[in-house]
Amino acid sequence: MSERQAQRPRKRSALVLYGSETGNAQEVAEELGTLAERLHFITQVSELNHVKPEALSSYTIVIFAISTTGQGDLPANARTFWRSLLLKKLPPTFLNGVSFTSFGLGDSSYPKFNWAARKLCKRLLQLGASETYLNGEADQQHPEGLEGTLIPWITDFRKHLLDTYPLPEGQHPIPDDVQLPPKWVLQSQDQGSADNAVQGTQEQRLSGDVSKSRLDHDLRPIPDTLTATLIQNKRVTPLKHWQDVRHISLTVPDSVNYVPGDMISITPKNFADDVQALIQMMGWEEQADQLVSLVPADSQHPEEDLPSPPIAGLESYPKLTLRALIMDYLDIRAIPRRRFFSAIAHYTSDETQKERLQEFTDPEFLDDLWDYTSRPRRSILEVLHEFHTVKIPWQHATSVFPILRGRQFSIASGGELKRTPEGGAKFELLIAIVKYKTIIKRIREGVCTKYISVLQPGSTLKVHLQRGGLNSSLGQLTGPTVLVGPGTGVAPLRSMIWEKAAYVKAYKEENAGAEPPIGPTILLYGGRNRTADFFFDEEWQQLSKLIRLEVFAAFSRDQKQKVYVQDVIRDNLGFFFRLLHEMSGSVYVCGSSGRMPQAVREALVEAFQHGGETEDERFSRDEAEEYLLGMEKSGRYKQETW
Repeated sequence: MSERQAQRPRKRSALVLYGSETGNAQEVAEELGTLAERLHFITQVSELNHVKPEALSSYTIVIFAISTTGQGDLPANARTFWRSLLLKKLPPTFLNGVSFTSFGLGDSSYPKFNWAARKLCKRLLQLGASETYLNGEADQQHPEGLEGTLIPWITDFRKHLLDTYPLPEGQHPIPDDVQLPPKWVLQSQDQGSADNAVQGTQEQRLSGDVSKSRLDHDLRPIPDTLTATLIQNKRVTPLKHWQDVRHISLTVPDSVNYVPGDMISITPKNFADDVQALIQMMGWEEQADQLVSLVPADSQHPEEDLPSPPIAGLESYPKLTLRALIMDYLDIRAIPRRRFFSAIAHYTSDETQKERLQEFTDPEFLDDLWDYTSRPRRSILEVLHEFHTVKIPWQHATSVFPILRGRQFSIASGGELKRTPEGGAKFELLIAIVKYKTIIKRIREGVCTKYISVLQPGSTLKVHLQRGGLNSSLGQLTGPTVLVGPGTGVAPLRSMIWEKAAYVKAYKEENAGAEPPIGPTILLYGGRNRTADFFFDEEWQQLSKLIRLEVFAAFSRDQKQKVYVQDVIRDNLGFFFRLLHEMSGSVYVCGSSGRMPQAVREALVEAFQHGGETEDERFSRDEAEEYLLGMEKSGRYKQETW
């Protein structure tokens, strides 16, 4: 968004800004943008880093949709904007005249639930902005998912907008059954058809049984990515084990620095049979292999008023066809959101199916939407198969289908594992391949992990290196640490342990073999079976010869009574009390964001209550919780869960 565009005063205008790590906040922002458009606001939707704070006063209302990442942090695409708000020179009247509201996306299993939205709201108020409508907060743990909070909030917010900014007499909101024109459309390029070389390349690249491994080279011009080569894709669980877990190794030729907690984001691709199924369902066979380009729908639009294109960098894609666009960019296996049903309802003339699709967009039928989509994990392809009368014009594909987003994986390498012999960087990942059966007895597979699972070594991928939230100081790295990482949650903790090993090795070399002043490292590892999913077991034994590493393992299915990582803490209350209270140790909790983090937290509270040797040392319940809160505030208790 240009400054010229942002500074222009507007009548009845809305600016919708998002800070999004995985795409959920962007989806919310786009839904809020559609809401504002239907109420006749001139609307812009943009990521936060694309605007300057001084531009906010040019709009009637500013709406923020913002996710919380890491330890209560703002997403990467919001941090430049956030830093500009923190400048000390800004007066408390800086944002006078700005009316705003916000919707936060968070996960209540984290101690700092929805902190990013709360911090942003607080700072905007400090600078003189006024909150025109009470902020909303979504919780990933809500039984009905994001929609469970968003739909009631957005319904009331619509009423607020109409009451606060009434429409002129005679003007009415644009009804949901009236289609808003797309902002960007696909069009055929001037050539009559794609040349044989393009078709041949695609046939070669897309052919093959999806159950077999394949060599693939990612040619997508995705901005700000590294081109990584896959050098290992090794299954580390037995073939008969319920879960397929892979130890992945990627290399890049240049030296790249990263620290424990950082992540690699991989943007997947679709499979040939899924792409062909969509093409046939929509009747796009004739256009599928023609060259296309993405253009603004309104060519008369002033350039500075153009919204951002839905896919960044697409203009640099070599010989783009409709098939390649679907393969490389459209998330046709996503679980559809309410906005998708609203869009496709316009593309059927069957009144029964149209009515049913529109019901899914009605807040009164939120339970139906959840039961139809999220509970059975029903995909967009399946929806289109069931609503077979829907025929989307191929020109509208990018405005109807969600765009494939990168999936984040914690880096499992650290220390000497971070470098290749040639001086490049290496990234190791521990990835569980998502595959399960739903309540309707259909097999579901993760879009990204399925893509990764079939890649042969030698394949290239476009990856983003993203900063994580663990942010260990040298003091924490060398002090006593408790690392809690069941399953693949051990990945970022392995990175940290290897960093410790590198520190110890370097210290000994510089100090004639003297032992470094480094505290003990306690790894609490959890899995189902010792023989099937005790990841890096032999490695821990080797590393324990170099650093003070002790591993406590809990395997839930190796005995009649299930044992979890929190049970290990309860069995050793005095030990953890001494480590965390008397020795001022730090705790890192990584892994599933379900019940585990809260269960670990509860066990640590019990350690502070009952772990002291004398009555005087022991904490009351309130004191124990207060002590844990103090650890969080000082950075001694950190959580990275997903």
